[in-house]
Amino acid sequence: MGDVLNHPGDLVAWRRWHEWRHPVRQAARAARTRVRPPAGARVDVLTPGPDADVLVAVEATHTSVDRAVVAPLTHLAPGRTAIVAPVGWQPPPEYVGHRRRSIPLADLPSDVAPRVVLAAGHYTAIGEVVFALADDRALPFFVSQHGALTPFAPPLPRAARLLAWSDVDGEFWTAGRDDVSVTTTGSQLLWAAGSLATDGRAPSSTRVSLVYLGQGHAAEIARARLAHAALTTCRQHGAIYRPHPSERDVTSRAVLAAYARAGITVDTSSVPLVDLESPIVSVFSTGVLEAAARGRDAWVDFPRPPAWLGEFWERYGMHRLGSTPTTAPDRPAVEPARRIAEIVSGAVR
Repeated sequence: MGDVLNHPGDLVAWRRWHEWRHPVRQAARAARTRVRPPAGARVDVLTPGPDADVLVAVEATHTSVDRAVVAPLTHLAPGRTAIVAPVGWQPPPEYVGHRRRSIPLADLPSDVAPRVVLAAGHYTAIGEVVFALADDRALPFFVSQHGALTPFAPPLPRAARLLAWSDVDGEFWTAGRDDVSVTTTGSQLLWAAGSLATDGRAPSSTRVSLVYLGQGHAAEIARARLAHAALTTCRQHGAIYRPHPSERDVTSRAVLAAYARAGITVDTSSVPLVDLESPIVSVFSTGVLEAAARGRDAWVDFPRPPAWLGEFWERYGMHRLGSTPTTAPDRPAVEPARRIAEIVSGAVR
């Protein structure tokens, strides 16, 4: 299959694939449901008052989502901006004075009256509801790209206005679609990493061990192949395995224990990725680009990569282990979060 989305416009098909790729997770969720039927999902809604005409959806607390939709809040007018977020989420200082209420997610459409919506997509529970709200009222629905794109990425919503990391990403995510528009803003995630860059490339590779950024949670590649790749690379290069935060399920813990028995050091520290001084390697983690943006040595590696993975590496300029380190991504003239806020604000003028 070429370098295009597997599900360019069918969210139902994408969800079906995603659930099929996570059978253990789905079984555990079903078991919890049988024991304790879920109540209606609740969210926190933060509002400044009746004049709010911008709605920002914070669909998760991941760093990538934070950079995509939370960082622009600093550049939006707080008096015009309402926020829907997971219960207990803490806003930027400019929004601490907003009225906070916990409501059923299903009640959100009757609780806000925006003229424009900013989100990271429509494939999460919050994203689905805010998109339905925007779609029903014919409101502009902006999607802020929050991660590097593989062919397994979820499709964009109908008539979405994509805020893309690059022109190439915009073309990739919208291929085969004539109902969506694209504006390239750059990546706030990579901008923030680049703001921490040292002068010149840090010679960390000569002083500390290589760190392998784990992706055992990833649905794009079979877990057995991911485990074999990590084991092989860590053994050959004396690398330390750093699990992804999502590698906490029973299967992941068993794999990590197997790594330890094989003599591989598993990093259990909580040092943030941006604070790592080590050179890194991974299969297709955005962390490779973050490290390169900081001026750190970073590579990708995977034995017999599928065609889509090779295309992914090429699209993002990721270099294979054994070659020169990945170069820092291009840095836009305007901070992406500021540019995103300008575009969203301009849609309601």
